[in-house]
Amino acid sequence: MKRTLLSLATLALALGGAQAQQVKEVRLGVFPNVTHAAGLVGVQRGLFQKELGNVKLVVKEFANGSQINEAFAAGAIDAAYVGPGPAMNAFMRGVPIQVYAGAANAGAVLVGRGDSGIRNVKGLAGKKVAVPTRGSTQDISLRHLLHVNGLRATDEGGTVTIVPIDPANMPAAFASRQVDAALVQEPWGAIMETQGARLLANEKAIWEGGNYTTTVFVVNTRFAEQNPEVVRDLLRGHLGAINFINKSNAGAQKAIADQIQAFTGKRPNSAELFKALARTRVTWDINLKTLAEYAQLNKEAGFARDVPDLNRFVNLSVVRGLAR
Repeated sequence: MKRTLLSLATLALALGGAQAQQVKEVRLGVFPNVTHAAGLVGVQRGLFQKELGNVKLVVKEFANGSQINEAFAAGAIDAAYVGPGPAMNAFMRGVPIQVYAGAANAGAVLVGRGDSGIRNVKGLAGKKVAVPTRGSTQDISLRHLLHVNGLRATDEGGTVTIVPIDPANMPAAFASRQVDAALVQEPWGAIMETQGARLLANEKAIWEGGNYTTTVFVVNTRFAEQNPEVVRDLLRGHLGAINFINKSNAGAQKAIADQIQAFTGKRPNSAELFKALARTRVTWDINLKTLAEYAQLNKEAGFARDVPDLNRFVNLSVVRGLAR
């Protein structure tokens, strides 16, 4: 009996090891935004692939958090950079994901069309305001800003119409006067400023003085259980990208511009990227206090009936160990 149990245990360990080694690729989701700078730089400079070795990195471009959630639910990606709002909502719907690291704080601004006559948040009354998608981090932040200023969205009985538009398409939406304002991630805010938009609220005025998480690094929990070393390699690449960005602004600008152009065909210029990076803090850490407050904002905005258990939703143990 003992020999049989020992043989079964040995076989199980062998099979588990083989299963972990069988993975040939890892599928990573990234947006063409400066708030995803770590992902863009990690991909463009080959930092992820260097750490992954023989495991092939398959990069998938997404425009918003709704698309990411659909991809996770369908089993189409293994890891992704995404806003905390969509990630929370997917987690609470039972999608098997967990936050393994932060990626960026702030990095989003509120801009108004130059000819719209809007000069501040109160001026959004009766106007159309673009956000990346319904339930996005920017959507929730906008609704909070509106409430603070005595306004509400039309779906809350107010006068501000919130319009979902992919960030890369917002400059064209401004040019064609489809919307009057936008709360959007960089570099698209800076790009619209170049085209004549007025800055209505900078990254510090959006929420918590800019000390709030805009982007997190999320992993499919089943993939993580089966491939812990692959996840560690991804996180090593993530940390390498963050270190590069914080040490070389010029190098980061080029890598980000190259990757955004590869994704969208649009290339932000140096001045736009300098401004965008100055408004974004690229970091692997997460301020859990503000994340809890954000969960309350998510509930307040009506996108969730409850708040997630952050102890189950966030697992920073691996990245903390690697960052030492």
